[in-house]
Amino acid sequence: MTVRKTYEYENGPHSVYGFRTGRFDFGINTTFIIYRIGETLIDAGPTNQWSTIKRVLKPLTINTLLITHHHEDHSGNANRISKLKKLTPYAPKLGQEKLAKGYPTPLIQKIIWGSPLKVQTQTLPTELVVNENSPSAAKVVAIPTPGHAKDLTCLFLPEQKYLFSGDMYISKSLKYLRADENLTQLIESLRVLIALDFEILFCPHRGIVKEGKQALEEKLENLLNLCRQSQQLMATGLDESQIVNELLGPEDGLAKLSKFNISKGNLIRQAMTFNQY
Repeated sequence: MTVRKTYEYENGPHSVYGFRTGRFDFGINTTFIIYRIGETLIDAGPTNQWSTIKRVLKPLTINTLLITHHHEDHSGNANRISKLKKLTPYAPKLGQEKLAKGYPTPLIQKIIWGSPLKVQTQTLPTELVVNENSPSAAKVVAIPTPGHAKDLTCLFLPEQKYLFSGDMYISKSLKYLRADENLTQLIESLRVLIALDFEILFCPHRGIVKEGKQALEEKLENLLNLCRQSQQLMATGLDESQIVNELLGPEDGLAKLSKFNISKGNLIRQAMTFNQY
């Protein structure tokens, strides 16, 4: 397997580098970008891409691994990287037990990413300095952003105005929601991020977004509009499936392959009852 694309945001010692891997190339949701700033990695990538990831990381000095949340594309190789680089990864407290004990992964996600390996982690603190005693030293602030996952935590570098966004962005418009996602929390987390003073957003699926705050603002507004439209259609007497068809089109192969764990209906169902405008 090979690196599909490389990324670089130039900013002297605080330049950020990334590389994209993935078994399939069916769009941004089936590939993953691991970012590096100095000697620090952001997320570990999926296990079925380890041969490529190992080849890229082996010659690099890596002292710190920060995991944004437990999902298999983000945490899958944390165990292997910890052994390769002799480090203990940092992970959000809410995700540490799952990372240590393992957790069930739906079949479609296993096919795309592989199964994550169990890993012992240390708790990601609210603030830490990475790349300490080097020109690339930077303060990182951990921002809890539940909704997509209970433990999802974005990484904010206030001096550089960077935001490593985990899965909080991906796209300006959502069409699907996982069964375990919480739309109300997701919207509130977007509001928390928008209040931060940042410019550049590093998304492990979309890539580097230079107008990052504007992109999150547009995503928030699109979600709120979807909630309003869903509720307006519900008031006319349409049921959930009719609203799905009207606003997003009928359920497709992704919903069927995931046994509706990922579906448009999950999104519309929660949009119909959202009440925190």
